Amino acid sequence: MIDRREFLQKSTLLGAGLTALGPAGLTRAAAGANDRVVLGVMGVNGRGRDLAQAFAATGGAEIAYLCDVDERAIDKAGAALAPRQAKKPQGVTDFRKILDDKSVDALVIAAPDHWHAPATIMACNAGKHVYCEKPASHNPREGELMVAAARKHQRVVQIGTQRRSMPGVIEAIQKVRGGEIGRVLFSRGWYNNARPTIGHGKTAPVPEWLDYSLWQGPAPERPYRDNVVHYNWHWFWHWGTGELGNNGIHSLDVCRWGLDVDYPTRVTSGGGKYRYDDDQETPDTHTVTYDFGDKSITWEGRSWHRRGFEDSMFGIAFYGDKGTIVIDGANYRVLDPQDKEIYKGTGAASDAPHLKNFLECVRSGARPNADVEEGHKSTLLCHLGNIAWRTAHTLEVDSKTGRIKGDKAASALWGREYRKGWEPKV
Repeated sequence: MIDRREFLQKSTLLGAGLTALGPAGLTRAAAGANDRVVLGVMGVNGRGRDLAQAFAATGGAEIAYLCDVDERAIDKAGAALAPRQAKKPQGVTDFRKILDDKSVDALVIAAPDHWHAPATIMACNAGKHVYCEKPASHNPREGELMVAAARKHQRVVQIGTQRRSMPGVIEAIQKVRGGEIGRVLFSRGWYNNARPTIGHGKTAPVPEWLDYSLWQGPAPERPYRDNVVHYNWHWFWHWGTGELGNNGIHSLDVCRWGLDVDYPTRVTSGGGKYRYDDDQETPDTHTVTYDFGDKSITWEGRSWHRRGFEDSMFGIAFYGDKGTIVIDGANYRVLDPQDKEIYKGTGAASDAPHLKNFLECVRSGARPNADVEEGHKSTLLCHLGNIAWRTAHTLEVDSKTGRIKGDKAASALWGREYRKGWEPKV
């Protein structure tokens, strides 16, 4: 049940979204609420294939394009989609063909991290709405440009932090912010896994099934190596954001949401790459603390050991002066000051509500649950944690803008260089 305060907040947010997006954002609504939103999906080797099926299953979307630089992935995604959609989508290698098609309403982006912001900005410039997987960006400057592009072109941009739409998690956050555990002073997020080594790669010929030039896209060109594509790019700064950006974003987004904070004042980071002698550049053991003045968040990740806090491999916890709330998946527990469980809440761990929220917002013009601005703020926590680790500096941060203060070495990592012709432009 939504109380009066939350109803007023949601009504105000909806009104603000409609006003901000204006007539251009409302063009879908004129066609009627049952009108299907036409989508093109970029990156269908894994997560994008799942998203294509999930969007089709909502009954409110039509997948018009499946796009991937790996020609093998398109056929696999098409076969997986067939039971859910009678109309066969067109397979393309270059996502710009999707942007050129005026019948397409939105681009779904599930390509590697270095593509998230540039593709989002290009899609907004082309008049498309965007569903972009987490993390929102590869670096902080890109996140700022994503928000600017969405606002300039009055586009709906939803980030794939799907817990923002999970009923159980929403209920838990209502309790955190509603005083259920008193004054909340600290939140912890964590992610643990037992990943194998990526070994030592070597330069090799580009496989015939891969358009490696387009895979690199906006990233400065590097020779093809045999231990990067498809997944291990996560562990190289050139393309990825490490475990913090890969999975830490999910917990940090909920931590920030629950504490009702935007930008920290100080960020400290520790850990290292300890487990394997291989090519991985990002830490496999990583702890970051974010100070917000009167409260703080800590995130911990270990890529080589599955045991986490609160008997959970992944989770979020809020600690107040009158108790604790622990979110595990889509469920949560409330504990009293003596650590006795007094309530357990449950919910479905499904992407469906998040995808439906995006489609509804495309039709109505409202801001989505994980609007790009919120996605940028949460992703920025990941970037700041990585920058603090890479420079071995404690970062002082402007709490109003999120910008790093008085640190040239850290500020140099705020953006990146791009291949010629791929520079993001709003």
